[in-house]
Amino acid sequence: MQNQIHSHPITIAIDKISRIFSDMGFDTVEGPELEDEWHNFDALNVAKDHSSRDMQDTFWIKDIRGKNKYNEDQGYVLRTHTSNMQIRTMEKYVSLGKMQGNKEDYIAICCPGKVFRNEATDATHEAQFHQIEMLYVAKDASLAMMIGVTQKFLSEFFGSSHELKIRLRSSYFPFVEPGNEADMQCFKCEGKGCNVCKNTGWIEIGGAGMVHPKVLESTGIDSREYRGFAFGCGIDRLVMLKYGIDDLRLLYNGDLRVVNQF
Repeated sequence: MQNQIHSHPITIAIDKISRIFSDMGFDTVEGPELEDEWHNFDALNVAKDHSSRDMQDTFWIKDIRGKNKYNEDQGYVLRTHTSNMQIRTMEKYVSLGKMQGNKEDYIAICCPGKVFRNEATDATHEAQFHQIEMLYVAKDASLAMMIGVTQKFLSEFFGSSHELKIRLRSSYFPFVEPGNEADMQCFKCEGKGCNVCKNTGWIEIGGAGMVHPKVLESTGIDSREYRGFAFGCGIDRLVMLKYGIDDLRLLYNGDLRVVNQF
């Protein structure tokens, strides 16, 4: 009997996410997992003394140094988020002569990829995991538009029979202002309360907000002309929720009995 080919659930999720965003007019971009300090921290308005740069959170690469765009010394890290591709994409558009005040210029991307943080491994944490981020920059970008795009994405991903509601809670992220934690209406019980949402009707799903003006300016985009919004969440968490997986380590232990179910 011929062996059947199975895709890993994270691969399936990334393909589905890319298709959903493509249908909304977003391009999928990929980039380096070994990243310089400028694209991973500085350009994203992360202060030099921010706790996310500490060794307990970040894998710094020993003996690799370089210079940033201001000729300042910088180190290299295993990227801690896929937000580096937001910076690289905005820089690319500016270098191509776009985002110079023209009304028709815009950026719409989703960035799925692997990220790394120096964390202890348990049922819900890994030192290596996957994220998805989306970015939209244009003259008409708004928080209401971000909510609509996020609702469409999550509703399509979880196969909801109706558009899932989204609620925002104020939070702080250096690269967005205002910053929000985003919750989605439970896809299983549709807000009524169940074991998936712990009977609250809501599931915490990711971070979001309007792109901080300093982030736009760091890439050469005039923040008086353009606005942007961004949303990000963990792909591994999406997979665990969708398929009822209760231990993140099952996605990485190489056990083919897991993959063969997909």
